[in-house]
Amino acid sequence: MQQPLILLPGMMCDARLFAPQIAALSAHMPIMVMPLNSDNTIAGLASAILEKSPPTFAVAGLSMGGIVAMEIIRQAPKRVTRLALMDTNPMAEVAKVSTNRERQKQHVREGRLKQIMHDELMPNYLTDGPNKPDILKLCAAMADDIGADTFLTQSEALATRPDQQDTLRAVDVPTLILCGRDDRLCPVERHELMHALVPNSTLTIIDGAGHLPTLEQPELTNKALNKWMT
Repeated sequence: MQQPLILLPGMMCDARLFAPQIAALSAHMPIMVMPLNSDNTIAGLASAILEKSPPTFAVAGLSMGGIVAMEIIRQAPKRVTRLALMDTNPMAEVAKVSTNRERQKQHVREGRLKQIMHDELMPNYLTDGPNKPDILKLCAAMADDIGADTFLTQSEALATRPDQQDTLRAVDVPTLILCGRDDRLCPVERHELMHALVPNSTLTIIDGAGHLPTLEQPELTNKALNKWMT
């Protein structure tokens, strides 16, 4: 049995984001999926996950999960044995995005979570493909189940997140940088930057995927993760 693997989902996602990875990899390694709902700061989320985690572990995060993963290795570098950053961003939030996020938060407070997800967030998630309608239904279901309160706390955590470029320069464990080629939220160039920052990291770009390659191209994503873990 391999070392434990902790999976960290993106904003308004849960373990269903990683269902194909759990199905493919859980026979070979212990897998834990940690929710991101315990704090309204990235530092607090990372600290809470560390409190619940094994002494050492591999961690893979997608989007917001990747942002938390970077903070985890910043706080406890000796506990992380492997790092995978998928469709994510090492930089602090820019003012334009923060302004838009405040507007979205106000709409969600007014009971318009479904509208914000459907009209503003989910259209940027996926590239075109035969499974797009089903994946969008899944994304909507995850958001409905997670709810408005978590949307607000996650939005606050993302808006106040630190820049982690110096953190990445110090990483010295096997690191996978992975993204969908058509990711509009965290484009390929952002992952090329992370690849350049992390010594000896591996960059994998998944064709036929946007922001959620774990669901859009699960077999290719599983192949990359399995290689990273072995």
